[in-house]
Amino acid sequence: MNQKSRLRIQLSATRRGARLARLLTERQLDQWGVPFEEAAQVVAELAANAVLHGRVRGRDFRLSLALHDDGTLRIEVTDARGDRIPAPPDPVAEDAETGRGLRIVSAYADRWGVAEAAAGAKTVWAELVPGRGGP
Repeated sequence: MNQKSRLRIQLSATRRGARLARLLTERQLDQWGVPFEEAAQVVAELAANAVLHGRVRGRDFRLSLALHDDGTLRIEVTDARGDRIPAPPDPVAEDAETGRGLRIVSAYADRWGVAEAAAGAKTVWAELVPGRGGP
């Protein structure tokens, strides 16, 4: 899969940084001419998780967007807590207090997962395929 366009940015591991990740995603995808509502929601959830569960004092998180020639959008959010790996959401526990964000990611993304990153960090990634539609 050839890469068409790419954005990579470091953001503060704060709620403000998570909001900025969503806004920057909306702006970038608008510039690329790509519908962004579902992608912005996925970024919002992954960035919020990075801030809530992946924060290490003094370390930022990174947002990466890659739009490939076939229209697939790959979203990556890298945080400093490689020891805290998210588990796939339990489909039975609809009333659970946590895990709703990953349910949203699972609903909008064609596939998602977690990869090790440098310096003990982790990258949570999601791919949205054009024409798939949301939930």
